[in-house]
Amino acid sequence: MPAAIRKRIRSPYTAILLLFLLAAGIFSAFLFHHSFSENARFETLTEQIFAEEASASTLTLHYSLADPEKAGIPRTASGLGTVSADTSEMADRCRKYEAALKNISYKKLSRENRITLDMLLLYFHTESALEGLALLEEPLGPSLGIQAQLPVLLAEYAFYEDRDIADYLTLLTSIRSYFQSILEFERQKSQAGLFMSDTTLDRILEQCGAFIKNPDSNYMLEIFQEKLKSCGNLSEHTQKKLISVHKKIFLQEVLPAYQELMAGLEQFRGTGKSSRGLASYENGKQYYLYLLQSQTGCYDSVPEIEKRLLRQFLKDTQEAGDLLSQMPELLSMMSDDSIFVNLSPENTLQVLQKLIGNDFPELSETDYEIRYVHESMEEFLSPAFYLTPPLDKGTPNVIYLNRAGHSSSLEQFTTLAHEGYPGHLYQTVFFGSKRPQNIRNLISCGGYVEGWATYIEEFAYAYAAKLSDSPYAARTSRLLWLNRSISLCIYSLLDLGIHYRGWDQAQAAAFLKAFGITGEQTAAEIYQYIVETPANYLKYYVGYVNFLDLRTQAESLAEEPFSLKEFHRAVLEIGPVPFPVLEKYIFQSTAGKTAAS
Repeated sequence: MPAAIRKRIRSPYTAILLLFLLAAGIFSAFLFHHSFSENARFETLTEQIFAEEASASTLTLHYSLADPEKAGIPRTASGLGTVSADTSEMADRCRKYEAALKNISYKKLSRENRITLDMLLLYFHTESALEGLALLEEPLGPSLGIQAQLPVLLAEYAFYEDRDIADYLTLLTSIRSYFQSILEFERQKSQAGLFMSDTTLDRILEQCGAFIKNPDSNYMLEIFQEKLKSCGNLSEHTQKKLISVHKKIFLQEVLPAYQELMAGLEQFRGTGKSSRGLASYENGKQYYLYLLQSQTGCYDSVPEIEKRLLRQFLKDTQEAGDLLSQMPELLSMMSDDSIFVNLSPENTLQVLQKLIGNDFPELSETDYEIRYVHESMEEFLSPAFYLTPPLDKGTPNVIYLNRAGHSSSLEQFTTLAHEGYPGHLYQTVFFGSKRPQNIRNLISCGGYVEGWATYIEEFAYAYAAKLSDSPYAARTSRLLWLNRSISLCIYSLLDLGIHYRGWDQAQAAAFLKAFGITGEQTAAEIYQYIVETPANYLKYYVGYVNFLDLRTQAESLAEEPFSLKEFHRAVLEIGPVPFPVLEKYIFQSTAGKTAAS
């Protein structure tokens, strides 16, 4: 090394140079651990995946983010996308994501990112299995089909800024082309011998007919006017003009889209099989196994699921039998709704927030709204449902109630617990308060979400009894919960029998008769619903029993007295994931935490 250079190193500026080098080293470490760390690389990848998937549909993007531009996601032309029988592109995209995720070093990730990585790997691997099976899917359905859900989603399309109004109006004009893609899909199903039964077709046509029956008084027109008023920054003249434009689009685009859908479907009448489960179709079992995994988040085999359900059935029937043997009069009290307090929906949610305090972790005060299903749709929509808010706003939290779906004050109480506290609304807001990555809220984990809301119903029945002065309330509510659990279990076993074992309607009726369900019409309605919604009951009930099993394991592993509240906190903090992922991390969370303080 030249002496001049060595001499310069010993110059009076050495201290400044060392400070610079030290600062440079710290800056490099910062860049390494943040900009270029494995965590940052992973989070960048997941945001890219989120942007790609959320942008596929204007509806999906709007319900995900109120301000997508702020998140760096440009809005594309408004549209609903298309329905296609070619799933090769989707499968390739899933495999591409899976390959990119496998290049991430698991060991270098934070615990939260490890959970997300495991969830995404399992999700994309499962979804890629749909390749070649798309024609077995059914986008339509009397209650859960897109034609039934779309009016509600459009009615709830929030106007955060003027651009949203323009996007919404453009979106309405895309329904026609979207339904045309569905008709093309149904045509291919028909040609392949996979079209729906005429019974299902009639139910879908009836639902569509109810929606378009009174076009000038359709609830979408009324709700649009209400939303314009709530914007607060639109002149009366502008509102009137928009109302006129909206009605014109509704009458000239939306209603004709439904009429064309109905006429198009009618052309395929008689081309489907009589009502049968998926097992009666080629590759039907394979598709059903995909549904079981994707819908329930459970990866056990069908025999293992059946065995677990039967164990729960025997346990619940034994307890119910013991209750009735001790107090036979409970059987008649099950239909006596006067035992339980009759509260308004608003009061019910307020009371529930107080009652759950001993069993579930605290939640900051949350705004929510209760709305009612329009009477024209009451026959076709669920008894209640919760609409999740955009990730970047956290509001509105809307619970829809179906006036036609409730028959007792206890049923309303437990339904609001399922949809509100400590069910869907509570779980969503709690997990959102942890500020998870956007991708966590986009990926569907139905078994966790619906399983949790079913799991907490058992608590809700007990809470309802606490509000009652009747000495029979606790045992009656317990018996009613056991009856509900047993019913869901029977329907879940029937779902497996129809769609995996290949039971026809006569076999299904014989199965139900063994459990005391002897009415022919009742059995036929249960069979038809399960045929139309494969794995739907399982999403709720298999999810429920998985939470029971996790709680049992956590209790057995607790070194100190078990804390139910801390177990629930651990579940909620991990958030919606498939059950193999939840089981992997729940015991890391509960170690030392589920002990009562």
